[in-house]
Amino acid sequence: MSPLDVEPLGAANADAWAALFERAASPCFCRFWHFGGTKNEWLARCAMEPDLNASEARRAIATGEESALGLVALERDTKGARAVGWMKTAPRASLPKLRGLAIYRGRELGDDDGVFALGCFLVDPTVRRRGVAGALLDAAPGFVRARGGRAIEAYPRHAHESAAGRLHDEEAMMGPEALFTKRGYVRVDEGSPLSLAQYPVYRLVL
Repeated sequence: MSPLDVEPLGAANADAWAALFERAASPCFCRFWHFGGTKNEWLARCAMEPDLNASEARRAIATGEESALGLVALERDTKGARAVGWMKTAPRASLPKLRGLAIYRGRELGDDDGVFALGCFLVDPTVRRRGVAGALLDAAPGFVRARGGRAIEAYPRHAHESAAGRLHDEEAMMGPEALFTKRGYVRVDEGSPLSLAQYPVYRLVL
């Protein structure tokens, strides 16, 4: 794999970003956290109207909405740039649906001020397990500090020992748990009910 450039998502790389979702057969275009309907309605929209997700995402990028903030990993060659990874990195306040989910609702996580949430990861299937997600995460502190953030929060799904400590790719959309622990993220919801132990919350204070 060629050396990666990690940069903020914006108008200049929006086409490459959208192409990543298309290659990965991911019709969400990172709009799950902004969709107000039911789970079945969301699934129907992704199956039948993915262009709506794409157009909403492009509009949010073009207008500079905070909810569309994130980092893109790009490979560059003589033919141009190809996006091979994406990490949504937006103010937690811009993702109210996340805190409203039953698995996170009511946890003592403090107010939203200055907290950025890692809303999802997407890595091109052809380059998975080759350091793309790590490169994105390593760039997050500088990205967040530059926007006045004081902490980064992550929401990985816990991989039980019975599953050999590894999730299927579709289960790791919020990033592998070890990715965060290796970089100093600390679990901040130890008092959560045992029934929610599969969905820990990690934080890095900047």
